[in-house]
Amino acid sequence: MQAACPKPLRGWAAQVLWQRQIVALDDLTGFLDASAYTPTPASAFGPAMDRAVERLKQAIDRQETVTIWGDFDADGVTATAVLGDGLGPWFEPGKTLRYYIPNRLRESHGLSKRGLDQVREWGTDLIVTCDTGSTNREEVAYAQSLGMAVIITDHHTLPPVEPEALAMINPRTFPADHPLATLSGVAVAYKLLEALYEALGNPSDFRLEYLLDLVAIGLIADLVNLTGDCRYLAQRGLKQLRTQQEAHPPYPRPGLRELLALCKKTGDRPTDISFGLGPRINAVSRIHGDARFCVELLTSPDAACCQAWAREAELANTRRKGLQREVYDQVMQRVATLDLATTHGLVLADEQWPTGILGLVAGQVSQALGRPTILLTIDPPGAEPQLARGSARSVPGLDLYDLFQAQADLLTSFGGHPLAAGLTLPVERLAMFTTAINRAIRERLGSGVPRPQLAIDLTVTVADLGPALFHELNLLEPYGMGHPVPRLLLRDVWFTQTRQENLKDARDRKVRFIKTTFVLGDDTVQTGCLGEWWGHYVDELPKGRCDVVVELDHSLRQGYHVKLVDVRPSTESSTLTQTDDENTGNPVSAADPPWLTADPDMSPRLFPGIESAGDGEPALQPSPVMVWQQLAGMAKYLTRTQTAISRSHLRERLGLSDIALNLGLQALASAGFHATPPPATWPQDEDQEGVYFQISWPSPASPSHTPHDPDATSLQHFLEAVAEDQFRQRYRWRHYAQSTLQ
Repeated sequence: MQAACPKPLRGWAAQVLWQRQIVALDDLTGFLDASAYTPTPASAFGPAMDRAVERLKQAIDRQETVTIWGDFDADGVTATAVLGDGLGPWFEPGKTLRYYIPNRLRESHGLSKRGLDQVREWGTDLIVTCDTGSTNREEVAYAQSLGMAVIITDHHTLPPVEPEALAMINPRTFPADHPLATLSGVAVAYKLLEALYEALGNPSDFRLEYLLDLVAIGLIADLVNLTGDCRYLAQRGLKQLRTQQEAHPPYPRPGLRELLALCKKTGDRPTDISFGLGPRINAVSRIHGDARFCVELLTSPDAACCQAWAREAELANTRRKGLQREVYDQVMQRVATLDLATTHGLVLADEQWPTGILGLVAGQVSQALGRPTILLTIDPPGAEPQLARGSARSVPGLDLYDLFQAQADLLTSFGGHPLAAGLTLPVERLAMFTTAINRAIRERLGSGVPRPQLAIDLTVTVADLGPALFHELNLLEPYGMGHPVPRLLLRDVWFTQTRQENLKDARDRKVRFIKTTFVLGDDTVQTGCLGEWWGHYVDELPKGRCDVVVELDHSLRQGYHVKLVDVRPSTESSTLTQTDDENTGNPVSAADPPWLTADPDMSPRLFPGIESAGDGEPALQPSPVMVWQQLAGMAKYLTRTQTAISRSHLRERLGLSDIALNLGLQALASAGFHATPPPATWPQDEDQEGVYFQISWPSPASPSHTPHDPDATSLQHFLEAVAEDQFRQRYRWRHYAQSTLQ
């Protein structure tokens, strides 16, 4: 493999940051360096947090029995471990401090009356949930009828009517742009401890920061958006996780050290969690159902026990991979019999499918086909009631929770996130549910056949796939939802030294899961780059030249290598598109009409405080033509809704200077639009350009009226002004970003 980049650094990290537009210049330092970030205090949760802390203080004073009610996925397991370790100094583990985790294969997420009966038999006075409970209104009332108080810490979607718990701490109560809005379950649990420790002080032999490694595992494994405090906690947690390799016996968390050794990771990168620790923790409940020993694995100081538990997690993960491949193949065989032109959402069920891996397979299918996917397993005949239960994965723009809420009368239970959810329903309602879901998806997404999109971040060569590129992109870690690992497009490449192998478990038994390895070459190098393609066979690789999308990675065992994401013949490379922002929708192509219907909130987010950016290099910004299409689309939206907008808002949304905005309004006027002052009742901005105005065409009420094409000269002047703006902004952003990244 090429050992180093043959050219000087070209500002790759700055380019990725620019085109993703997820951080403003003023926030860039805190984005890159956790020590420069100001975290949000736990008190931001308000009275609910105050009530929870007071009740925990009462439990400590009276030495009541507290039960932590967790969940069986990695977020729930780590949240349970965090609360267990964090409350441990004030209670006696196993006696006045216990935990309950539902069995994935026999129970569902959340509280259950049967489980509540059991924890009451333990003498529980107070239940603290983590990563669950927001939708358990009936169960919370039942717990209270048994004499147990309930504190809910959770991050799942809130129901229309919330449980009447003593306190419910859920970041979904915050606006979407709040720095705490995307906290996962483990991070919410940590915030509760943060508030408690602030009220009581740190115990003499324990510091709250010791828990941050577990917080990082849950955050990254649960695929939440790593923004605001989520990113801060993940950065600090990864730093804490690295101490597992640096420590000397006795190790602070021998279970984590064993897991890292088994998955051949060091714990210094987010991918060590997302592809190492997280899947192994999740696999235990997916295969065995019972995930309780995972809490002990993460918290016990007993090295011998942790070694045995870690081995069980490793075996479960290997078995999970084989099952996942088998079910995926079966699902795709069923899909091949469907008319995808008329199938807007996939709803498939089978008696033999194991419940534990259906969410993973649904995610694979949804990503491959660009359709929301619901996979269910059916109870055996004779079960009363006979239920279908499983998992769903969505596509951007479709909220699963909202979708299921609209079909609640057909479901026994449901819950989750906008993009991932679980559900249960009677088998006799399955056909009706399938019809209703397809109709609802068509109404929300339109009647067109969805096409999966593959966004890429950079176009590089094989010669670039070395330390320089890796370390520069590594500056932007941790990656996660909303800020994924950069995907790299390489054109006109080929594969050599290809081979495939069956994965083996820890007992050296083959499982039905394939990995193909290869060397990737192109005309820029003599020695290519090592790579791997999980779950695919050698004969799926093309024999000649092709275009590929990869992710660059590094490990002590493999060195610098790539993970293959997609491969297509070079003639199809136009379908691999670079986009500026996941919220801007599909990239505009030559086939797109010149007039787009777009809402102002769907236009790209640009950095405030700078003029706009970029011509020349692909994918740094929308092209000037795309900016015109966005402006025209906004004009149509504002006309249709008779909504007022300020100059400052329009400038910020489109990244335009005053000169370019004026030319854009002139081009709109030449196309038949008119900008007019709004009624006197509209509020005024506080800044000097704050006069609101409305955009309309002469007869907005006429359904047959449409604007005509703009004057060619006016449009050309606008496009030239946008190109100039973009050049200046890109230069300024890259200069600033590169100086900050150094």
